Amino acid sequence: MSNKPVPLMARPRKPTTLLFAAAAALVVGAGAVRRRTSSSPPRTRSVPRPSASGPSRPRALTLLVTAYERPADGVVLLRLEGTGLPPWEPGAHLDLVLPSGLVRQYSLCGDPEDTSSYTVAARLVEDGRGGSRELHEQVQEGTELEVRGPRNRFPLVDAPCYAFVAGGIGITPVLPMLRALPEGAEWRLLYGGRTRASMPFLEEVEKLDPDGARITVVAEDEDGRPDAGAFLAGLPEGAAVYCCGPEGLMAAVAERLPDGAALHLERFAPRTTADGDGEFEVELHRSGRTLTVPGDSSVLAAVRAELPNTPYSCEQGWCGTCQQAVLEGEIDHRDELLTDSERGDSMLICVSRCRGTRLVLDM
Repeated sequence: MSNKPVPLMARPRKPTTLLFAAAAALVVGAGAVRRRTSSSPPRTRSVPRPSASGPSRPRALTLLVTAYERPADGVVLLRLEGTGLPPWEPGAHLDLVLPSGLVRQYSLCGDPEDTSSYTVAARLVEDGRGGSRELHEQVQEGTELEVRGPRNRFPLVDAPCYAFVAGGIGITPVLPMLRALPEGAEWRLLYGGRTRASMPFLEEVEKLDPDGARITVVAEDEDGRPDAGAFLAGLPEGAAVYCCGPEGLMAAVAERLPDGAALHLERFAPRTTADGDGEFEVELHRSGRTLTVPGDSSVLAAVRAELPNTPYSCEQGWCGTCQQAVLEGEIDHRDELLTDSERGDSMLICVSRCRGTRLVLDM
């Protein structure tokens, strides 16, 4: 653009002159575009992607911890208060951003009708990756935490009958479901834990069934391991079976699921598979680099060795921070977050892998 000053009383051009000038400019511009197109190699345009939970992902909120309690051995309960809290339904969870920046997911276990607060509970995992310990030791009443969500990948569906199986802290998403069941619904619950003292909300759960006809409580130090097969026996066609707990418990429920029943799972850890853990290559399209991902490592680890600023957080396929677009290759999805539409052309590189020998990421 010229910086030459324009006289205030400059004579305006005639309309015909303006018309010819505009046409000439269009011709010149089109020629320039053709020259650039013919001389430049094709490029893949990186389009900003929607958030990992889809385009309707709720905004982040900063909430205040107003209650910090211990409802069972090794378990803490947090009440998080704020204004303008998005509504939620049983089965939903929150992403909590811990003071260190780690992101961890916790099921909402309070009352969905309470629009002023969220309630979550977390068990201390002694040999975990540090998130639960940070929550137990560094968060207290008066701490402010960033919260994302709620999101629900474990919704309560309509069914003629319900069977709930919870292991320890796995009772947290189940408890709001029990409260929300319509009057007269047919349901049963198997609630197991190492000891009765380690089972959060046990007293509240037992109050939901004063006669003791629907709830089976199994403390391993007293009763041994729960018998999933006996509990699930006799379920009618179309029954909905909800299970949240350790992988072994969910595997037992899946193995003994009666014909005609629908299984709904909520995992503590990302799903694993026996196959597909071999070595493969990952090409970073925009960076022009090709990496090897060993069978005992993740795509995220390989990528961060080359691009250390690559964002990530949970490393378990839950938070969506590491979601990347995939340009080529067959994805072995192992996350618990992406929608079906997102799985077509993106992956969470912290847990998902390649079904073949090569992936191309838009990085």
